[in-house]
Amino acid sequence: MTARTGGGRTNQKQRTRTAIVAAARELIGTGAEVTMPAIARAALVSEATAYRYFPDLPSLISEALAGAWPPPAEALAPVADSADPVERVAFACEFLLRGILARQGSVRAMIAATVTRPETVTTRPGIRFGLIDHALLPLENTLGATDPDAFAQLKRDLAVVVSAEALFTLTDLCGLDPDTAVSSAVRTASTLTDAAVRGTA
Repeated sequence: MTARTGGGRTNQKQRTRTAIVAAARELIGTGAEVTMPAIARAALVSEATAYRYFPDLPSLISEALAGAWPPPAEALAPVADSADPVERVAFACEFLLRGILARQGSVRAMIAATVTRPETVTTRPGIRFGLIDHALLPLENTLGATDPDAFAQLKRDLAVVVSAEALFTLTDLCGLDPDTAVSSAVRTASTLTDAAVRGTA
């Protein structure tokens, strides 16, 4: 009897956790603001209950987003046959920023949390880095071999541009509409990559 009761309690905890993650995932998909109270309401639990399962919002968002982004090779499949790093970087940049726009409530929440609590930064998915690395594969045997420092610097430069922070700077501070902001970031990422490629010629 005790074992059955314990098993039932375990199953209930799992159902509650699943409901919280599902509610977070659904809210993230709307692009709206993502908060722990909103997720708790959608999951039909108290905010205190949600915090018992997840110590903070970033950890919950991170679990809810698990598997939401495709691997870099899959994401860049449309340019898989291209050996042009500029074209590949442009595609990767637009892919990331469009994905951020679709999930911007959760992305903003993650950024806000990691600004106020830098120790939680590891919970942020590093999608941009995988995309940048994959986009720059054609340069590994050229710039990457002849000038590894310049290659590493290009990746760092792109990490600044191919990012949520850059996108929100363009929309929030510069007043650009989302499409124009994406185009601006893509143009900058392409220019950086083109300059690096020309430097190896």
